Amino acid sequence: MKILITGGAGFIGSNVADGYIEQGHNVVIVDNLLSGKKENINRKAAFYEVDIRSQEIEKIIAKEKPEIINHHAAQISVPDSVENPCFDADINVKGFLNVLEASRKNGVRKIIFSSSGGAIYGEADQYPTTENYLPKPLSPYAISKLASEFYLFYYYYQWGLTYTILRYSNIYGPRQVPYGEAGVVAIFMNRLMKNLACTVYYFQNNPLGMYRDYCFVGDVVQANILALNQKENNIFNIGTGKGNPTMNLFWMIFNEIKKFKPDLDPFLWEPKQKLARLGDINKSCLEVTKARNKLKWKSQTSLIKGIKATLEWYQKSFN
Repeated sequence: MKILITGGAGFIGSNVADGYIEQGHNVVIVDNLLSGKKENINRKAAFYEVDIRSQEIEKIIAKEKPEIINHHAAQISVPDSVENPCFDADINVKGFLNVLEASRKNGVRKIIFSSSGGAIYGEADQYPTTENYLPKPLSPYAISKLASEFYLFYYYYQWGLTYTILRYSNIYGPRQVPYGEAGVVAIFMNRLMKNLACTVYYFQNNPLGMYRDYCFVGDVVQANILALNQKENNIFNIGTGKGNPTMNLFWMIFNEIKKFKPDLDPFLWEPKQKLARLGDINKSCLEVTKARNKLKWKSQTSLIKGIKATLEWYQKSFN
């Protein structure tokens, strides 16, 4: 089938594009390359360098006639959304609405939407958190993702546009950029490889840092492949169901790097600690039973295995 992927030059979107192409699908990528990279784009995909807020989106969809749109284009930084909520909403809400309008006018059958289980539940008192938990978003980023989900409900009710919503935990892996505030695994690797100190943000009641559910991007690709044939409108948490504090993540990465970079001094490079930033959440972990039962998906990659695979890619790409 023909699938259009917004944000298909970015970290997750480009990996998903590769997965679809390996499955034999015809892929079209739309990306403005502000955070995505040309080198991430699969040569077998058609590519348009266009912003999702542009009116060109409708022309592209009318020309390409995709059956499914996989929407990964987004402003992805929680701290940046706190700093500039209008910009966050402009991309994540208005940009997505532009895609939805173009989709319903041109006969798109389905939207696969990348939402954020790591953000929209807020400080949930259910841990791990299920899809039935009432979202309590605590950042403009989380609000924009939840608002987009409600727009999907509306477009199905009013126009019959079907959907699958994938609420991601904290995703990491090859192609994640070590810049900004959205990829702590990539940030730690980049700084340690350059002999720079890292920072662990924490809440006063938890000096080990914030607990997160880290899921490998290769497993996320499989969830997006399975979502293609999901006939019911549904929401799925995509994660591992296991929480890890930031300090534990740091030391796992540190110990792997130290194997080939012995000049790393565990006392010299022990991370700095700073209090949590505006918009940060203390604990986030997703219950994934629904994805296992209905989507037939389960995370297959352990955290240490995923870190090793990511570090191997990082060494090849940045050295």
